[in-house]
Amino acid sequence: MLFSETYIDVILPLGVPNMYTYHVPDDLKDQLDIGFRVVVQFGKSKLYSAIIYRVHSNPPKAYMAKDIQMVLDDKPVVNENQLKLWDWIREYYMCHPGDVMSAALPSGLKLSSETQVLLNVDVTIDPSILTDDEFLVFEALEINQVLSLDEISKILNKKGVYPIVKMLLERQVIVVLEEIKTKFKPKKEKYVKLNSVYQEEVKMKALFDELLNAPKQFAILMKYIELSQMFSGEESAVKQKVLLDASGASSVQLKSLEKKGVFSIQEVIIGRLGDFSDEKGKDLVLSPSQQTALEEVQSNFETKDVVLLYGVTSSGKTEVYVKQIEDTLAKGKKVLYLLPEIALTTQIINRLRKYFGDQVGVYHSRFNQNERVEIWNRQMSPKGYDIILGARSALFLPFENLGLIIIDEEHDSSFKQFEPSPRYNARDSAVVLSKIFGAKVLMGSATPAIETMNNALAGKYGLVSMTERFGGVKMPKIVIADLAKAHKKKQMQGHFSSQLMEEIKGALDRKEQIILFQNRRGFSPYIACKTCGWSPYCTRCDVGLTYHKYLNRLKCHYCGFERHIVKKCEACGSHEVELSGFGTEKIEEDMSLIFPDAKVGRMDLETTRSKNAYQNIISDFEDKKIDILVGTQMVTKGLDFENVSLVGVLNADQSLNFQDFRAHERSYQLMSQVAGRAGRSSKQGLVIIQTYQPEHPIIQQVVAGDYEGMYHRELIQREEFGYPPYQRLIRVILKHANKEKLTDSAQLFVDALQSSFGSRVLGPEFPGVPRVRNRYINQIFVKVENAASINRVKNMLVDHMVVFKQNKVNSGVQVIIDVDPY
Repeated sequence: MLFSETYIDVILPLGVPNMYTYHVPDDLKDQLDIGFRVVVQFGKSKLYSAIIYRVHSNPPKAYMAKDIQMVLDDKPVVNENQLKLWDWIREYYMCHPGDVMSAALPSGLKLSSETQVLLNVDVTIDPSILTDDEFLVFEALEINQVLSLDEISKILNKKGVYPIVKMLLERQVIVVLEEIKTKFKPKKEKYVKLNSVYQEEVKMKALFDELLNAPKQFAILMKYIELSQMFSGEESAVKQKVLLDASGASSVQLKSLEKKGVFSIQEVIIGRLGDFSDEKGKDLVLSPSQQTALEEVQSNFETKDVVLLYGVTSSGKTEVYVKQIEDTLAKGKKVLYLLPEIALTTQIINRLRKYFGDQVGVYHSRFNQNERVEIWNRQMSPKGYDIILGARSALFLPFENLGLIIIDEEHDSSFKQFEPSPRYNARDSAVVLSKIFGAKVLMGSATPAIETMNNALAGKYGLVSMTERFGGVKMPKIVIADLAKAHKKKQMQGHFSSQLMEEIKGALDRKEQIILFQNRRGFSPYIACKTCGWSPYCTRCDVGLTYHKYLNRLKCHYCGFERHIVKKCEACGSHEVELSGFGTEKIEEDMSLIFPDAKVGRMDLETTRSKNAYQNIISDFEDKKIDILVGTQMVTKGLDFENVSLVGVLNADQSLNFQDFRAHERSYQLMSQVAGRAGRSSKQGLVIIQTYQPEHPIIQQVVAGDYEGMYHRELIQREEFGYPPYQRLIRVILKHANKEKLTDSAQLFVDALQSSFGSRVLGPEFPGVPRVRNRYINQIFVKVENAASINRVKNMLVDHMVVFKQNKVNSGVQVIIDVDPY
């Protein structure tokens, strides 16, 4: 709707609380609508691309609205349903509109402002008045017309060019141009096409004769005829790269043919996404238990919007998902399939392709910005994918007619965004997204989150159980290796019990595969002096450095700081400095030394940094090119390897001792999930858990596969101490470089909060790692009863934050709000 005077409220990609209002010039009124990007000036000179949130006729009361600079789009890049989700995330997770915009939009759709200069054509310039440096800039601008400040710096071979530019501006020699540059560049391929005149036989024969003395050009022509199938009646253009590679010629020789008018070469915009070959059509037959589960899911959907599919590992939940997807697509609706880890998409996409072919699109953070923009734009078009498979960022894609959201491994903590803001949980946000579309949500897990199971048992969600593995395969046998006894009886070989070593050898002899789980990366997590106990710490974080052998460096896993390996104690001077503990890199090396004929692979953050690393490692393991796979929690997620007969959990105690009310729940989930990777085909698998606490309740529940026992035990403790699902948590994080100032400010904040919330406020306290990147961290927890108004609590909390920040004593203290932490 357009008005006599048109104003727009926009979302800026900045951490500011409010949206801003801009005036729309008359000549741009009919070029914009909600969801368009516009270029606006914010502050004195900065230009930003912003998203139109609302179009109206009300000028702002507190300031004079500036005109928008330009409209960037001819159609919306964000739809109104997305903006509804952004609103909910902003309000619920107490963040700024720009935070959500920055998280949602691929970087290729966010624009950057770059200062550029050009000659002032309205002024006659006398070059004689210019200094040598000024004349060089003037001369360069006459040739290049526009220069950035970086380019001027290179021309003058000087870093400090601002005084020179300032003087040129004062003399009106140049003017400054703020130009918005888009980061997205479509991918292009060059294609070669034969000139139509050579379709005539006489002309072609003459061309052959002409090229007899130019063998490379002749080879190009002959290879083009072969590749284009021009004499079969189906001639098509040929990729330039393919043609040159096949003919053994160079681009110079091809250019000569273009100049002669033989070929035309055109650049064609192509997609980076590589549509999947259509394998659609394979029929899926469910087992009786899977068919029963599917029917129960569909029955629950008649009265519930959310259903939890609680199925043991390898029970065949994915096949139930596939059938539910088929049902949704048959109704003309779309599907979003969320996974917690990028690693999982590699296997799941191949399974979905068997049934849905190129109807499936993939979206996650390992795609480069151009690929993400292409998927985004495709989803905004009528050719959008019917099924989107991705990690949590896929939640923000522009959907139309969404009918089903599948949240696989719904318990996984990777669905929670921790840094930066917005600190949202994709699982919970997906439920809100489903309500916007009137869609259904199917959550699946062998070890559901306590809150999810509580919602299901309370009747808020539907509940469907699958208690047997597909095909009647037995659940893996889980045994405990008591490390205390093994050390006492000298039955350890390095970090491995004799029991685990015997089973690894047996599995290798039978040509079976092994997974070893150790939730610490690096070679050695600790390095210490045997004489005085000194250990090297990060200079910017209060955490010990981990030794990485492949780097031969000590590295901080919080800020990335590195230093050389320590050979002498920096406290007492002793040379008795030794490595202790073990990470995945150490396990990989030990396995290679103990079993030299075995092929050992590793899957952790270090080995999976590149875009296709996950896929390569998983493919190699599936193809049996890796016998022993060592990994962190990446190997615990729902991966399916039919030849894995043995899983070793090398240090079960590590996760049990975290200072977190979810530590026992997470430990159970972690160990049960990794155990579920064993024996997924015909033979029963074996899981060996190494621990110093064999009688620990969680260890015993993992061995027994007693999720219900863990669930009820956790509920009792959480009700007693007032933790979710009985109360909600809001965490307030305070940061500052000065520890004493932070401590004082944190206490002031707690005192203020306790005046409103009383004993519901816990803290302040320093976390396990109290300093990261030279900033100390303090945290406060506010508990909120389920019956209380969460919005009222949040409003009161915001009021306290405002007062806190207005107090000069607290200047420089950063305040971060995390709703539903952990």
